Amino acid sequence: MQLQHGLLIQQNVSLQDKNTFGFESVARYFCEPNSIEQCQEALAFARTHQLNLFPLGEGSNLILTADIDGLVLRMSNQTLTYQVEKDHIIAEVGAGVVWHELVMDTVRKGYYGLENLALIPGRVGAAPVQNIGAYGVELSDSLVSVQVLYVADGAVGSIAVEDCDFAYRDSVFKQQLKGQVVITGVTLKLHANAQGKLGYGDLATELQDLTPNAENIAHAVCAIRARKLPDPKLIGNAGSFFKNPIVSDSQAKLLKQQYPDMPIYPMSDQSCKLAAGWLIQQAGFKGYREGHVGVYEKQALVLVHFGAGQASDLLALAEQIQLKIFDLFNVQLEIEPSQVPLS
Repeated sequence: MQLQHGLLIQQNVSLQDKNTFGFESVARYFCEPNSIEQCQEALAFARTHQLNLFPLGEGSNLILTADIDGLVLRMSNQTLTYQVEKDHIIAEVGAGVVWHELVMDTVRKGYYGLENLALIPGRVGAAPVQNIGAYGVELSDSLVSVQVLYVADGAVGSIAVEDCDFAYRDSVFKQQLKGQVVITGVTLKLHANAQGKLGYGDLATELQDLTPNAENIAHAVCAIRARKLPDPKLIGNAGSFFKNPIVSDSQAKLLKQQYPDMPIYPMSDQSCKLAAGWLIQQAGFKGYREGHVGVYEKQALVLVHFGAGQASDLLALAEQIQLKIFDLFNVQLEIEPSQVPLS
């Protein structure tokens, strides 16, 4: 059916090609608004028909556990504008823009801020939800505000970065505002002159013979990620499956005594971040396969779906890993992708 502002709402739509794990799921209703007006129309449709709303991006941080009895809404607005100020650049970006394409557009222009976040899958609208991050940089470092529509009445709103409650892979959009807003765009602050952040992982090594400008950093990040992470077009996956666990300083010291080779990253609040991939590899799961799912052979932090499996297979493997890690290290691993609908 087509609504007043040209919004097409489809019924009984397969989402198998709309999630990077490739799990089958059917949406009762599905739409792709390409403007604020169309999104407001979709929200009104959901209210009128008393439908639950399920925002969707590229489905790259998602485990579809069943069919979705509601309206799946995927923002497709492609707005992208830059305003050059005296010492910075303001970018206004629509939620439907593919994140990696945004990053590469900014670095081609010589703008700094997003280069370490290259090749992270998904759309811009999903980026604030879990405060995406990589190689020592998080979205919150460049974010000014998030534009939203309120589900209850379609009202337009803007949420400043200081009100987003950003933390490691967390935000107000995962907590208090979950289910209450649809993200329609973001405002970012970038810089034409800045020093790249190279102090994390293999980045400095990758760039040792190159000028560390924004574009070269982004290409280096892409090269590293391509070596370590499987292409979801070839093997179903959602990138990092578990969050890197955060433990107290005292627990980290005990673990370091038991496992001297364990990588530990001190944080600013008397806590430490552990490398979930290292823990999983030490537990013997790297390259492990169980039926249609498994642990990626090149990166133990990535769980994969080889096809013909179900989300329940993947979650059973995840639980097996969680139990083993807790038994060995007394550390609880938390699943990073969202489960929809909640299982």
